[in-house]
Amino acid sequence: MKVVFAGTPEFAAVALRSLVEAGFEIPLVLTQPDRPAGRGMQLQASPVKQLALEHGIEVLQPLSLRMDSKDPQRALEATAAHERLQALDYDVMVVAAYGLILPRSTLDIAPCINIHGSLLPRWRGAAPIHRAIESGDVETGVTIMGMEEGLDTGPMMLIERVAIEDFDTTGSLHDKLAALGGTMIVEALRRMERGELASTPQPEAGVTYAAKISKDEAKLDFALPALALWRKVRAFNPFPAAQGMVNGTAIKIWKAELADDRGNAAPGTVLSADAQGIVVACGEGTLRLLELQKPGGKRLAAAEFLKGSPLEGKTFA
Repeated sequence: MKVVFAGTPEFAAVALRSLVEAGFEIPLVLTQPDRPAGRGMQLQASPVKQLALEHGIEVLQPLSLRMDSKDPQRALEATAAHERLQALDYDVMVVAAYGLILPRSTLDIAPCINIHGSLLPRWRGAAPIHRAIESGDVETGVTIMGMEEGLDTGPMMLIERVAIEDFDTTGSLHDKLAALGGTMIVEALRRMERGELASTPQPEAGVTYAAKISKDEAKLDFALPALALWRKVRAFNPFPAAQGMVNGTAIKIWKAELADDRGNAAPGTVLSADAQGIVVACGEGTLRLLELQKPGGKRLAAAEFLKGSPLEGKTFA
């Protein structure tokens, strides 16, 4: 079976590694163009590109796959990619967090299978892991689905569930789902080889959309209930990192827990600050901050953070 792979971040790289280790023939990888990253803003290859090059796999990085793009450069790159795909005569394209829309012209060349990090039809879209935690879901999972032109609307082929634990962050849950996705896509292709990969249309009920995470969401509003803020802290770890403002300084909040403290203090008021954590009043309930970071500083447990930044009597805006 000849497999073309399309993906960009680490979530996709885990799946690509699983396919390579399972012995599938992968003649071509599609991934996003190199992007500036790090303090020096040097161009950096995606995790998928790095892995593909390690295994001597050809890599294409078109800006778009739409040959009808009004941008001449994008249209030119899309046409070149389309011609390369047609010349390969491959059996299936596996897609995982690619980041580009696959137009009908691409979908028509060969079957396309997507690895999606949610229990479809819940959390279609760009940020299913973040939104599942933020919304207080008790479980999520991975869906292997056939691709259509709609946003994650294709038929479901395999689905596996994963519990969302109280300690899970987007980072930890991402790693669980990436590993699961790698295992599942190998199983899906094995079944496809045997002609045993069945599909089921997604139900119309229960559709939700996971909008892309923006940095503007990072600032916590302590007028919200503590439960909602606790979920946001976990959902925004590692990106974009929840934060609160104290005297005009943005403090990142990496870890927190629900506290039992009671009182009628205004939301954002620091009720106590000691080695056990920094308890902050919320619109409903209280939140204990356990790991924080000042601009330019390191992530520190509350006890260490307080040594250089006393917060007793302060207020989070």
